[in-house]
Amino acid sequence: MADNPVAAVFDQVSATYDRVGVDFIQPIADGLLAHLAPTRGERALDVGCGRGAVLFPLARAVTPGGGQAVGVDVSPRMVEAITAEAATLRLSVEVRLGDAVLPDDSGTFDLVASSLVLFFLGDPVAALRSWRDHLVPGGRVGVSTFGAYNDEWRAVDAVLAPYRPPEVRDPRAVESPYASDAGVEALLRAAAFDDVETHTTTLAVRFVDEDQWYEWSWSVGQRGMWERVPAEERPQVRRQAYEKLQQCRDADGRIGFDQGIRYTLGRRRA
Repeated sequence: MADNPVAAVFDQVSATYDRVGVDFIQPIADGLLAHLAPTRGERALDVGCGRGAVLFPLARAVTPGGGQAVGVDVSPRMVEAITAEAATLRLSVEVRLGDAVLPDDSGTFDLVASSLVLFFLGDPVAALRSWRDHLVPGGRVGVSTFGAYNDEWRAVDAVLAPYRPPEVRDPRAVESPYASDAGVEALLRAAAFDDVETHTTTLAVRFVDEDQWYEWSWSVGQRGMWERVPAEERPQVRRQAYEKLQQCRDADGRIGFDQGIRYTLGRRRA
């Protein structure tokens, strides 16, 4: 995992991930949990647990009555941060360092959740199959991925696009299989899940000003692009982004974008 480029990016953002006052990661996680509806006593796994947006509410839902909440993440620093925070919050969780393709001794679960992770994986079907293997008959899986978003905001993203690490995929790129509900559903069906269905919503993401957007962009995966901008070019790239941001104001004058969110669910029948 030391050579994993995704792990490297999320190591860099671990201290500030979803911690800069912008409602983004947590509302998406909350929507996924609403569809999965975890209950007391269940054994639940969160793959790509990050800073706990899914895992912590899972723990609060399932651990009463003897349930289990387990998180796995590829980033060592994310694992360190979430473990420390869980201890501070006195939440009963188990956090493991590991890949999305689960080893045979991972345990057995009633549900598997994975929010904004699938599109980073080189072989998403292999990961999904491993999750299915660790579900009990009747167990369920839920994943969140990105849908459509404003064309104006694509112009903002385009400023940083030349600096994307070649080995890291763009999670909002319009490319198969993440370009459509059917494409993501096909991944779950290829992994032998049944009762596959999709629910969609739109998240209004807003920033106080351009500087908050800049801080936020350093706290998520886009940091990997900023790191690749030569220091002497960074002020100019930032100015270009700020110019594009002016086209992304809503009726109240706030900068932001409307992000489509896709929740795809499946079940292991037997």
